[in-house]
Amino acid sequence: MVNVSTLEVHLYNKPIGTLTRIDGDRTFFAFNDEYVADENRPTLGLYFKDQHGQLRTDFGPPRQTSVMPFFSNLLPEGHMREYLAAQAGVNPAREFFLLWVLGMDLPGAVTVIPADGEDWPPVANSETDAEKTQNKQTILRFSLAGVQLKFSAINETTGGLTIPARGMGGSWIVKLPSREFEGVPENEYSMMTLARQIGMDVPATELVDINKISNLPAGMEKIGGQAFAIERFDRLADGTAVHAEDFAQVFNLYPTNKGKYQKASARDIANVISIEGSNADIAEFIRRLTFNALIGNADMHVKNWSLIYPDKQNAALAPAYDFVSTIHYIPDEHAALKFSRTKRFDGFSEDELKHLSARAFLPGQLVLDTARETVDLFHQYWQSEKTNLPLAKGIVRSIETHLKTIPIASGN
Repeated sequence: MVNVSTLEVHLYNKPIGTLTRIDGDRTFFAFNDEYVADENRPTLGLYFKDQHGQLRTDFGPPRQTSVMPFFSNLLPEGHMREYLAAQAGVNPAREFFLLWVLGMDLPGAVTVIPADGEDWPPVANSETDAEKTQNKQTILRFSLAGVQLKFSAINETTGGLTIPARGMGGSWIVKLPSREFEGVPENEYSMMTLARQIGMDVPATELVDINKISNLPAGMEKIGGQAFAIERFDRLADGTAVHAEDFAQVFNLYPTNKGKYQKASARDIANVISIEGSNADIAEFIRRLTFNALIGNADMHVKNWSLIYPDKQNAALAPAYDFVSTIHYIPDEHAALKFSRTKRFDGFSEDELKHLSARAFLPGQLVLDTARETVDLFHQYWQSEKTNLPLAKGIVRSIETHLKTIPIASGN
C-alpha cells in the first residue's frame, strides 16, 4: 500500500493546490482545478508563468526529500532551520514535514495546511502525547527564510517586543545579535537608516534591548546587547498578509550557496524588473545596487531581493531589507552577485552600469542619473551621520577605506 500525505497550499487563505508526499520521500505540487480555471487568479509567483504569461501546470518529476524550489525558499536556513526542526522533532532535511509544522506563518500570503486536519506530522513520533501537546503550545511556528536567528514578533504598546506564544501573527522581525560578529544589529540598523535617508523604500526599524523582548526561547536572554527589529512589509497593520516572493523563487533556485550566489546576477534581476515593474522600480533597484556597493555589502544575494504583489496579480519591487556592511567582518573584494560582467567592487563603474542597462533593457539615462544621485546623497548623509549612527569606529574606517576603491564613488 502506497503511503501518501497531502498538504493544502493556500494563497490569501484560499486553497489553490496541493503538495503531496509519496513513498520514498518524494513530493510533487499541483494546482487545483478552481485556481487553474480562474482567469482573475492571484499570482503565486513568476515561475508559475510561462513565456507567454500563461499559467504553468507541469513542474517535472517529483522532488526527493526537498520540496520544489518555490516552497523550499519559504523555509528558514542554517541555524534557524536546525533550531525550529529540533523544536518540532523533525529532520531538518525533510522539507515536506517542515512545511507541515511551519506552514501557518510563511513569508508572503502562502500558508500550508495538512489536508486531513492532522496538526502534528507522523515523523515527530518519538515524543509522548504530553510532549507533543507541550510542543504545539510553545514551538515558534513560523518560517522566516534566511540563516540568521530571527523571530516574528508583535510590537507592544509598552515599547518592547513580544515573541508570539505560538509563533504566529507577528508583524515585526527581530534579529538577534551574532555570536561570531560584533555589532551586526547596530550595523544593519545604521545601513537601513542611511538607505531611508537617501530615499529608498525602507520599512520601519528599531534597535531593541534584548531584555525588553518577551517570550524569547530559553537561554536567548543571556545573549545580551541589542537586537535589530524591522517591520514586515508582507503584513499590513491589521495583520493581513501581502504576497511576496524572493528572487530565488523567481529563478527557481534552491537556497544553497550555489543557488544564491552563482546561478543569477544583478543583471538578471534587473531584467525581470524591467519586464514586470515600472521606471520607479528600476530607479529603486539602481539605488539599492549602488548603495550596497558603496557600503561594501558582499552578501546581497538573490534571496535579498524580492517582489511584492500589492494588487495580488502584478509584481513590484518589494521594500528593502538585509543591508549590512559586511567588509569589516569578512574583507571581500567581490559582491555576492555579478553586476553585469564582474563581481568586483572596484569594477562597479558607470561603464559597468551602462553595460547592465543595455543588456537588461533598462533606460540608460535613468540608470546613470539614479546612480549619480545616489552617490551624491550617500556622501552627503555619510559625512553628516557616520558619527551619529550606532556604528563601531572600526566599521566606519572599513567603509571609508572601501569607498576609495569604488570607481563610481568618485564619479568614474
